[in-house]
Amino acid sequence: MFLTNQDLVSLIDLRHELHRFPEVSGDEGETAARVVAFLQPLSPARILTDLGGHGVAAVFDSGSSGPTLLFRSELDALPIEELSDAPHRSTIAGKGHLCGHDGHSTILTAMAIGLSRQPPKRGRVVLLFQPAEENGVGAAAVIADPRFCEIVPDFAFSLHNMPGLPLGHVALTDGPVNCASRGMRIRLTGKTSHASEPEKGVSPMQAVACLMPALAALSHARPPAPDFLLVTITHAELGEPAFGISPGAAEIWATLRTLTDDRMDALIEAAEILVHDAARKDGLQVEIGYEDVFHHCENAPEAVAHLERALATEGIPFGPGDLPMRASEDFGRFRQHAPTAMFFLGAGERHPALHNPDYDFPDDLISTGSRVFMRVVRDILG
Repeated sequence: MFLTNQDLVSLIDLRHELHRFPEVSGDEGETAARVVAFLQPLSPARILTDLGGHGVAAVFDSGSSGPTLLFRSELDALPIEELSDAPHRSTIAGKGHLCGHDGHSTILTAMAIGLSRQPPKRGRVVLLFQPAEENGVGAAAVIADPRFCEIVPDFAFSLHNMPGLPLGHVALTDGPVNCASRGMRIRLTGKTSHASEPEKGVSPMQAVACLMPALAALSHARPPAPDFLLVTITHAELGEPAFGISPGAAEIWATLRTLTDDRMDALIEAAEILVHDAARKDGLQVEIGYEDVFHHCENAPEAVAHLERALATEGIPFGPGDLPMRASEDFGRFRQHAPTAMFFLGAGERHPALHNPDYDFPDDLISTGSRVFMRVVRDILG
Protein backbone atom coordinates (compact mmCIF):
# COMPACT_ATOMS: atom_id res chain seq x y z
CA MET A 1 0.00 0.00 0.00
CA PHE A 2 1.51 3.33 -1.08
CA LEU A 3 -0.59 5.50 1.27
CA THR A 4 0.19 6.16 4.93
CA ASN A 5 -2.45 6.40 7.62
CA GLN A 6 -2.01 10.17 7.60
CA ASP A 7 -2.56 10.17 3.83
CA LEU A 8 -5.82 8.31 4.30
CA VAL A 9 -6.97 10.78 6.95
CA SER A 10 -6.30 13.72 4.64
CA LEU A 11 -8.00 11.97 1.72
CA ILE A 12 -11.10 11.20 3.74
CA ASP A 13 -11.16 14.83 4.89
CA LEU A 14 -11.03 15.90 1.23
CA ARG A 15 -13.81 13.51 0.28
CA HIS A 16 -16.01 14.80 3.08
CA GLU A 17 -15.31 18.40 2.09
CA LEU A 18 -16.31 17.70 -1.52
CA HIS A 19 -19.41 15.96 -0.22
CA ARG A 20 -20.47 18.94 1.90
CA PHE A 21 -20.36 21.32 -1.05
CA PRO A 22 -21.90 19.53 -4.05
CA GLU A 23 -22.19 21.27 -7.40
CA VAL A 24 -24.27 20.02 -10.31
CA SER A 25 -23.22 19.57 -13.94
CA GLY A 26 -21.71 22.72 -15.40
CA ASP A 27 -21.38 24.48 -12.04
CA GLU A 28 -18.37 22.65 -10.59
CA GLY A 29 -16.05 25.65 -10.24
CA GLU A 30 -15.57 25.45 -6.46
CA THR A 31 -15.22 21.67 -6.57
CA ALA A 32 -12.49 22.00 -9.19
CA ALA A 33 -10.74 24.66 -7.10
CA ARG A 34 -10.71 22.35 -4.07
CA VAL A 35 -9.18 19.57 -6.16
CA VAL A 36 -6.53 21.91 -7.58
CA ALA A 37 -5.65 23.16 -4.10
CA PHE A 38 -5.02 19.56 -3.01
CA LEU A 39 -2.98 18.76 -6.14
CA GLN A 40 -0.69 21.81 -6.25
CA PRO A 41 1.57 20.84 -3.28
CA LEU A 42 2.11 17.46 -4.99
CA SER A 43 3.88 19.23 -7.89
CA PRO A 44 2.59 17.51 -11.02
CA ALA A 45 4.44 18.51 -14.18
CA ARG A 46 1.37 20.42 -15.28
CA ILE A 47 -2.18 21.17 -14.15
CA LEU A 48 -4.72 22.09 -16.83
CA THR A 49 -7.78 23.91 -15.53
CA ASP A 50 -11.10 24.90 -17.10
CA LEU A 51 -10.80 21.94 -19.45
CA GLY A 52 -14.09 21.46 -21.29
CA GLY A 53 -15.75 23.65 -18.67
CA HIS A 54 -14.50 23.19 -15.10
CA GLY A 55 -12.38 20.12 -15.86
CA VAL A 56 -8.94 19.60 -14.31
CA ALA A 57 -6.09 17.46 -15.65
CA ALA A 58 -2.96 16.81 -13.58
CA VAL A 59 -0.05 15.47 -15.63
CA PHE A 60 2.73 13.42 -14.03
CA ASP A 61 5.46 13.12 -16.67
CA SER A 62 8.48 10.83 -16.39
CA GLY A 63 10.46 12.85 -18.90
CA SER A 64 11.06 9.66 -20.88
CA SER A 65 9.16 8.40 -23.91
CA GLY A 66 6.37 5.94 -23.30
CA PRO A 67 2.58 5.55 -23.26
CA THR A 68 0.17 8.08 -21.81
CA LEU A 69 -2.30 6.60 -19.34
CA LEU A 70 -5.43 8.60 -18.54
CA PHE A 71 -7.48 7.95 -15.40
CA ARG A 72 -10.83 9.72 -15.22
CA SER A 73 -13.12 10.72 -12.37
CA GLU A 74 -16.13 13.04 -12.28
CA LEU A 75 -16.65 16.34 -10.47
CA ASP A 76 -20.42 16.84 -10.57
CA ALA A 77 -23.14 16.04 -8.06
CA LEU A 78 -26.89 15.53 -8.49
CA PRO A 79 -29.92 17.82 -8.12
CA ILE A 80 -31.32 15.58 -5.36
CA GLU A 81 -31.91 16.46 -1.71
CA GLU A 82 -29.65 14.37 0.54
CA LEU A 83 -31.29 12.63 3.49
CA SER A 84 -28.50 11.91 5.95
CA ASP A 85 -27.39 12.49 9.52
CA ALA A 86 -23.69 12.24 8.60
CA PRO A 87 -21.51 15.13 9.84
CA HIS A 88 -20.30 15.63 6.25
CA ARG A 89 -23.80 15.69 4.69
CA SER A 90 -24.56 18.21 1.96
CA THR A 91 -24.85 21.84 3.03
CA ILE A 92 -26.52 22.82 -0.26
CA ALA A 93 -30.29 22.41 -0.39
CA GLY A 94 -31.51 20.21 -3.23
CA LYS A 95 -28.03 19.00 -4.21
CA GLY A 96 -25.99 16.00 -3.15
CA HIS A 97 -23.06 13.76 -4.06
CA LEU A 98 -25.38 10.78 -4.31
CA CYS A 99 -23.50 8.90 -7.02
CA GLY A 100 -20.02 8.81 -5.48
CA HIS A 101 -18.20 11.24 -7.74
CA ASP A 102 -16.66 12.81 -4.63
CA GLY A 103 -15.13 9.40 -3.83
CA HIS A 104 -13.99 8.74 -7.40
CA SER A 105 -12.19 12.10 -7.49
CA THR A 106 -10.59 11.38 -4.12
CA ILE A 107 -9.23 8.11 -5.55
CA LEU A 108 -7.46 10.11 -8.25
CA THR A 109 -6.01 12.53 -5.69
CA ALA A 110 -4.72 9.47 -3.81
CA MET A 111 -2.92 8.49 -7.00
CA ALA A 112 -1.43 11.98 -7.16
CA ILE A 113 0.11 11.44 -3.71
CA GLY A 114 1.73 8.21 -4.88
CA LEU A 115 2.94 9.66 -8.18
CA SER A 116 4.45 12.68 -6.42
CA ARG A 117 6.64 10.34 -4.38
CA GLN A 118 7.43 7.87 -7.13
CA PRO A 119 6.85 9.22 -10.64
CA PRO A 120 6.43 6.76 -13.51
CA LYS A 121 9.72 5.55 -15.02
CA ARG A 122 8.51 6.23 -18.56
CA GLY A 123 5.57 7.86 -20.27
CA ARG A 124 2.94 10.00 -18.56
CA VAL A 125 -0.03 9.68 -16.24
CA VAL A 126 -2.95 12.06 -16.70
CA LEU A 127 -5.45 12.38 -13.85
CA LEU A 128 -8.60 13.82 -15.40
CA PHE A 129 -11.30 15.28 -13.16
CA GLN A 130 -14.13 15.59 -15.66
CA PRO A 131 -17.07 18.00 -15.40
CA ALA A 132 -20.70 17.39 -16.34
CA GLU A 133 -20.86 13.61 -16.44
CA GLU A 134 -24.41 13.40 -15.16
CA ASN A 135 -25.94 15.22 -18.14
CA GLY A 136 -23.71 13.55 -20.73
CA VAL A 137 -21.97 16.66 -22.07
CA GLY A 138 -18.73 16.68 -20.06
CA ALA A 139 -16.63 14.08 -21.87
CA ALA A 140 -17.51 15.56 -25.26
CA ALA A 141 -16.60 19.05 -24.02
CA VAL A 142 -13.24 17.85 -22.68
CA ILE A 143 -12.44 16.09 -25.95
CA ALA A 144 -13.49 19.18 -27.95
CA ASP A 145 -11.19 21.44 -25.89
CA PRO A 146 -8.11 22.25 -28.05
CA ARG A 147 -5.86 21.38 -25.11
CA PHE A 148 -7.07 17.79 -25.08
CA CYS A 149 -4.64 17.11 -27.93
CA GLU A 150 -1.86 17.65 -25.37
CA ILE A 151 -3.05 14.77 -23.19
CA VAL A 152 -4.51 12.27 -25.68
CA PRO A 153 -3.99 8.88 -24.03
CA ASP A 154 -2.84 5.49 -25.26
CA PHE A 155 -5.13 3.90 -22.66
CA ALA A 156 -7.99 5.39 -20.63
CA PHE A 157 -9.29 3.88 -17.39
CA SER A 158 -12.10 4.70 -15.01
CA LEU A 159 -14.12 3.15 -12.20
CA HIS A 160 -17.54 3.46 -10.65
CA ASN A 161 -18.67 2.28 -7.26
CA MET A 162 -21.46 -0.29 -7.36
CA PRO A 163 -23.93 -0.79 -4.49
CA GLY A 164 -25.23 -4.35 -4.43
CA LEU A 165 -21.78 -5.83 -5.03
CA PRO A 166 -19.85 -6.97 -1.92
CA LEU A 167 -17.64 -4.24 -0.48
CA GLY A 168 -14.29 -4.15 -2.26
CA HIS A 169 -15.18 -6.79 -4.86
CA VAL A 170 -14.91 -5.84 -8.53
CA ALA A 171 -17.13 -6.42 -11.57
CA LEU A 172 -15.15 -6.36 -14.81
CA THR A 173 -15.65 -7.69 -18.32
CA ASP A 174 -14.84 -6.75 -21.87
CA GLY A 175 -17.43 -5.55 -24.38
CA PRO A 176 -20.36 -3.26 -23.50
CA VAL A 177 -20.56 -2.32 -19.81
CA ASN A 178 -22.92 0.71 -19.88
CA CYS A 179 -25.85 1.23 -22.20
CA ALA A 180 -26.40 4.02 -24.69
CA SER A 181 -29.19 6.41 -23.74
CA ARG A 182 -30.74 9.76 -24.50
CA GLY A 183 -33.55 11.90 -23.18
CA MET A 184 -36.48 12.46 -25.56
CA ARG A 185 -38.54 15.60 -24.94
CA ILE A 186 -41.94 15.57 -26.68
CA ARG A 187 -43.98 18.76 -26.94
CA LEU A 188 -47.59 18.46 -28.11
CA THR A 189 -49.47 21.67 -28.93
CA GLY A 190 -53.17 22.10 -29.61
CA LYS A 191 -55.55 24.83 -28.41
CA THR A 192 -56.89 25.66 -24.95
CA SER A 193 -60.57 26.13 -24.30
CA HIS A 194 -62.95 26.56 -21.39
CA ALA A 195 -63.26 23.37 -19.39
CA SER A 196 -67.03 23.49 -19.93
CA GLU A 197 -66.52 23.50 -23.71
CA PRO A 198 -63.63 21.15 -24.43
CA GLU A 199 -64.95 20.57 -27.95
CA LYS A 200 -63.93 24.14 -28.86
CA GLY A 201 -60.28 23.40 -28.15
CA VAL A 202 -57.72 20.83 -29.22
CA SER A 203 -56.59 18.87 -26.19
CA PRO A 204 -53.48 16.65 -26.07
CA MET A 205 -55.01 14.60 -23.25
CA GLN A 206 -55.87 11.55 -25.36
CA ALA A 207 -52.47 11.60 -27.06
CA VAL A 208 -50.66 11.74 -23.71
CA ALA A 209 -52.80 8.93 -22.30
CA CYS A 210 -52.03 6.82 -25.37
CA LEU A 211 -48.34 7.64 -25.74
CA MET A 212 -47.08 6.95 -22.23
CA PRO A 213 -47.92 3.22 -22.26
CA ALA A 214 -47.18 2.89 -25.99
CA LEU A 215 -43.66 4.29 -25.62
CA ALA A 216 -42.96 2.13 -22.57
CA ALA A 217 -44.16 -0.91 -24.52
CA LEU A 218 -41.24 -0.51 -26.95
CA SER A 219 -39.05 -1.96 -24.19
CA HIS A 220 -37.62 -5.40 -24.92
CA ALA A 221 -35.30 -7.95 -23.30
CA ARG A 222 -32.53 -7.21 -20.78
CA PRO A 223 -28.78 -6.74 -21.07
CA PRO A 224 -26.63 -8.43 -22.28
CA ALA A 225 -29.15 -9.27 -25.03
CA PRO A 226 -28.01 -7.34 -28.14
CA ASP A 227 -31.62 -6.33 -28.89
CA PHE A 228 -32.21 -4.82 -25.42
CA LEU A 229 -34.47 -1.75 -25.53
CA LEU A 230 -35.85 0.27 -22.64
CA VAL A 231 -38.10 3.33 -22.71
CA THR A 232 -38.79 4.95 -19.34
CA ILE A 233 -41.28 7.78 -18.95
CA THR A 234 -39.61 10.22 -16.56
CA HIS A 235 -41.90 13.29 -16.63
CA ALA A 236 -45.23 14.42 -18.01
CA GLU A 237 -47.06 17.72 -17.86
CA LEU A 238 -50.52 18.50 -19.18
CA GLY A 239 -52.06 21.97 -19.40
CA GLU A 240 -52.29 24.37 -16.48
CA PRO A 241 -53.03 23.53 -12.82
CA ALA A 242 -56.56 24.92 -13.10
CA PHE A 243 -60.07 23.41 -13.13
CA GLY A 244 -61.51 25.89 -15.63
CA ILE A 245 -59.17 25.26 -18.59
CA SER A 246 -59.13 22.35 -21.03
CA PRO A 247 -55.43 21.88 -21.84
CA GLY A 248 -53.87 23.01 -25.09
CA ALA A 249 -50.31 21.77 -24.59
CA ALA A 250 -48.43 18.91 -23.00
CA GLU A 251 -44.92 17.57 -22.57
CA ILE A 252 -43.68 14.03 -22.15
CA TRP A 253 -40.09 13.20 -21.25
CA ALA A 254 -38.78 9.71 -21.89
CA THR A 255 -35.37 8.08 -21.61
CA LEU A 256 -34.44 5.72 -24.46
CA ARG A 257 -31.84 2.99 -23.83
CA THR A 258 -30.13 0.44 -26.05
CA LEU A 259 -27.21 -1.87 -25.37
CA THR A 260 -25.03 -0.27 -28.04
CA ASP A 261 -25.00 2.93 -30.07
CA ASP A 262 -25.85 1.20 -33.34
CA ARG A 263 -29.29 0.19 -32.00
CA MET A 264 -30.37 3.68 -30.97
CA ASP A 265 -31.47 5.04 -34.36
CA ALA A 266 -34.05 2.27 -34.78
CA LEU A 267 -35.49 2.93 -31.31
CA ILE A 268 -35.67 6.67 -32.01
CA GLU A 269 -37.50 5.99 -35.28
CA ALA A 270 -40.02 3.69 -33.59
CA ALA A 271 -40.67 6.22 -30.81
CA GLU A 272 -41.09 9.12 -33.22
CA ILE A 273 -43.56 7.16 -35.36
CA LEU A 274 -45.74 6.62 -32.29
CA VAL A 275 -45.57 10.31 -31.40
CA HIS A 276 -46.42 11.60 -34.87
CA ASP A 277 -49.25 9.10 -35.33
CA ALA A 278 -50.84 10.11 -32.00
CA ALA A 279 -50.47 13.81 -32.79
CA ARG A 280 -51.88 13.45 -36.28
CA LYS A 281 -54.95 11.61 -34.97
CA ASP A 282 -55.84 14.50 -32.65
CA GLY A 283 -54.70 17.41 -34.82
CA LEU A 284 -51.74 18.37 -32.64
CA GLN A 285 -48.45 20.01 -33.53
CA VAL A 286 -45.29 18.17 -32.46
CA GLU A 287 -41.81 19.20 -31.43
CA ILE A 288 -39.24 16.54 -30.47
CA GLY A 289 -35.82 17.28 -29.00
CA TYR A 290 -33.03 15.19 -27.50
CA GLU A 291 -30.85 15.87 -24.45
CA ASP A 292 -28.52 13.96 -22.12
CA VAL A 293 -27.05 11.93 -24.98
CA PHE A 294 -24.79 9.11 -23.78
CA HIS A 295 -22.79 6.73 -25.97
CA HIS A 296 -22.46 3.19 -24.71
CA CYS A 297 -19.28 2.28 -22.79
CA GLU A 298 -17.28 -0.58 -24.22
CA ASN A 299 -14.31 -2.16 -22.49
CA ALA A 300 -11.47 -2.99 -24.85
CA PRO A 301 -9.97 -6.45 -24.19
CA GLU A 302 -6.40 -5.10 -24.11
CA ALA A 303 -7.34 -2.48 -21.49
CA VAL A 304 -9.32 -5.02 -19.46
CA ALA A 305 -6.24 -7.28 -19.42
CA HIS A 306 -4.25 -4.56 -17.64
CA LEU A 307 -6.98 -4.18 -15.00
CA GLU A 308 -7.26 -7.95 -14.51
CA ARG A 309 -3.51 -8.21 -13.97
CA ALA A 310 -3.61 -5.37 -11.43
CA LEU A 311 -6.56 -6.86 -9.55
CA ALA A 312 -4.91 -10.28 -9.38
CA THR A 313 -1.65 -8.80 -8.13
CA GLU A 314 -3.45 -6.79 -5.45
CA GLY A 315 -5.51 -9.80 -4.38
CA ILE A 316 -8.86 -8.14 -5.08
CA PRO A 317 -11.68 -10.54 -6.02
CA PHE A 318 -13.19 -9.88 -9.42
CA GLY A 319 -15.53 -11.36 -12.01
CA PRO A 320 -18.09 -10.32 -14.63
CA GLY A 321 -20.80 -9.61 -12.06
CA ASP A 322 -24.10 -8.46 -13.56
CA LEU A 323 -22.53 -6.42 -16.33
CA PRO A 324 -23.46 -4.70 -18.53
CA MET A 325 -25.31 -2.09 -16.47
CA ARG A 326 -28.49 -0.59 -17.87
CA ALA A 327 -27.35 2.81 -16.57
CA SER A 328 -25.33 5.11 -18.83
CA GLU A 329 -21.93 6.78 -18.45
CA ASP A 330 -20.24 9.29 -20.73
CA PHE A 331 -16.80 7.69 -20.29
CA GLY A 332 -17.73 5.84 -23.50
CA ARG A 333 -16.74 8.85 -25.61
CA PHE A 334 -13.06 8.38 -24.78
CA ARG A 335 -12.95 5.14 -26.76
CA GLN A 336 -12.88 7.29 -29.90
CA HIS A 337 -9.26 8.06 -28.97
CA ALA A 338 -7.88 5.07 -27.08
CA PRO A 339 -8.72 1.61 -25.74
CA THR A 340 -10.79 2.15 -22.59
CA ALA A 341 -11.87 0.10 -19.61
CA MET A 342 -14.02 0.80 -16.58
CA PHE A 343 -14.35 -1.46 -13.58
CA PHE A 344 -17.09 -1.44 -10.96
CA LEU A 345 -16.07 -1.45 -7.31
CA GLY A 346 -18.46 -2.98 -4.80
CA ALA A 347 -19.93 -0.56 -2.26
CA GLY A 348 -21.66 -3.29 -0.24
CA GLU A 349 -24.54 -5.66 -0.84
CA ARG A 350 -26.96 -3.65 1.31
CA HIS A 351 -25.60 -0.20 0.55
CA PRO A 352 -28.17 2.40 -0.60
CA ALA A 353 -28.43 2.54 -4.38
CA LEU A 354 -26.90 5.21 -6.60
CA HIS A 355 -29.00 8.39 -6.93
CA ASN A 356 -30.89 7.53 -3.74
CA PRO A 357 -31.22 10.34 -1.17
CA ASP A 358 -29.51 8.27 1.56
CA TYR A 359 -26.51 7.15 -0.55
CA ASP A 360 -22.97 7.99 0.59
CA PHE A 361 -19.66 6.82 -0.87
CA PRO A 362 -17.85 4.27 1.37
CA ASP A 363 -14.50 5.77 2.43
CA ASP A 364 -12.94 2.29 2.53
CA LEU A 365 -12.98 2.27 -1.27
CA ILE A 366 -10.48 5.13 -1.53
CA SER A 367 -7.52 2.88 -0.79
CA THR A 368 -8.88 -0.05 -2.83
CA GLY A 369 -9.57 1.94 -5.98
CA SER A 370 -6.29 3.84 -5.88
CA ARG A 371 -4.31 0.60 -5.31
CA VAL A 372 -5.75 -0.90 -8.49
CA PHE A 373 -5.01 2.17 -10.60
CA MET A 374 -1.50 2.59 -9.19
CA ARG A 375 -0.77 -1.06 -9.95
CA VAL A 376 -1.80 -0.43 -13.55
CA VAL A 377 0.62 2.49 -13.67
CA ARG A 378 3.49 0.42 -12.28
CA ASP A 379 2.76 -2.52 -14.56
CA ILE A 380 2.74 -0.42 -17.73
CA LEU A 381 5.05 2.49 -16.96
CA GLY A 382 7.28 1.13 -14.19
